[in-house]
Formats: sequence, C-alpha cells, structure tokens
Amino acid sequence: MSNILALDTSTDACSAALLLEGRLLQRFTVEPRRHTHLLLPMVEELLAEAGVGLNALDAIAFGRGPGSFAGIRIATGAAQGLALAADLPVVPVSTLEAIAYAAEEADGEYLLTALDARMDEVYWSAWQRVDGELVRLVDEQVCAPAAVRLPETVTANGFTALGSGWRYAEQMSAELMARIGICRMDLYPQAEAMAHLARQALAQGLAIAPDDARPVYLRDQVAWKKKDQQ
Repeated sequence: MSNILALDTSTDACSAALLLEGRLLQRFTVEPRRHTHLLLPMVEELLAEAGVGLNALDAIAFGRGPGSFAGIRIATGAAQGLALAADLPVVPVSTLEAIAYAAEEADGEYLLTALDARMDEVYWSAWQRVDGELVRLVDEQVCAPAAVRLPETVTANGFTALGSGWRYAEQMSAELMARIGICRMDLYPQAEAMAHLARQALAQGLAIAPDDARPVYLRDQVAWKKKDQQ
C-alpha cells in the first residue's frame, strides 16, 4: 500500500492530504490568495502529526489543473521541490477528476464536472462511475458555458453537475440542462481525493520524474518554467 502526500491549490481552496498506511490525514481551508503562505505549513503539520518524514513516502501528488493559473503553479512548484529534496516521483492529478472522485455514490453514475475558468468560460469534463472507478467520457476542455455540449456518443441522462462552473448554468443550453439531474456547486478539488487517485495511478506506473511535472492550463498562451527557472 503506497504512501502519498497530495497538494492542491487550483481554486480558492488550499488543501494537503497524507495517505499513510491506509490512514488519511488532511488540511483544508478556503482562503483566496493565501496559498503560498498556507501550503507548506500544512505539509509540515501533516508530517508532524503522522510522525514521519518525506522519506516515508512513495510519491507526491499535486493538482495539475485545470484551474487558477497562479494556483496550479504553486502546487506544481511545491510538489517538484519536495520531491526533488526527497528523491521521490510525482503524480499529476486532474482537478476535474478529483471533483468527480469526491462525489458521493448517491450522486449517481454519470457526472459532469465544471470549474469557473474566469473570462466567462468553464473548464469541464464528463465521467461515468463503473465498478467504483471513473471513466472519462469527454476530454477536458475550456469553452464558453453556452458551448458546453455532450457528444452524440454520450447518450445518458441524469448527469450530476459538480463544481463552481455551474454558477453559469443559466448560460448553458436548454438541451444540456435537460440532461442534468442535481447540481452541487459547493464541491472543490481537494487533496484528499487526489491522494486516492494518485495511489491508483502509482499502481499503474503513471508516476513521473519531478522535472517532468507540468501544470495543465487548457489555454495555450500560458508558459510554465521548471522549479529551477522560476
């Protein structure tokens, strides 16, 4: 059973989680623009509470986006720095998948996750829960709310809408909204879900070297510099 430290600063929320020998410890707060001050102290608190150092870990996971450009840079850079210091691999985790993972079983089989992308756009993707695992039905993308469309190959109805992007529901098409069951705008991407997803990814051999970690912006005009270039 792998031991994972997960970090997320992709939205107004800041969180860290430690999955250690099946035990989960976490810190979570919603404090916009304070992530740089909060994240590493959260990590220190978790490690101290567990009584371990970074050398007890198998990997460090981080919310790689999409989300706030500045936010996902913070988590990516922190994960790189900690992983390099401890000679650990990193596991990038989708923020949209983390929201879907955190949804309750009662939320249904079909999930449509969306985050506010600012600039009158949303980041979104669609998922199906199959035997406890998430299957992506639609690739992650960014577009205007009115342009969100499920492809013809996705015929299911009764999607549960999750995430802050659904504040734009009134701008979305009537056709799309007719396929939505319940809506939960209160769900943030959280490190807790990312730790569990990272454990699955690590078992599948999907960890990467810290130098290969990159944020996922979905907007092409944003460049990323490695930790030693920042």
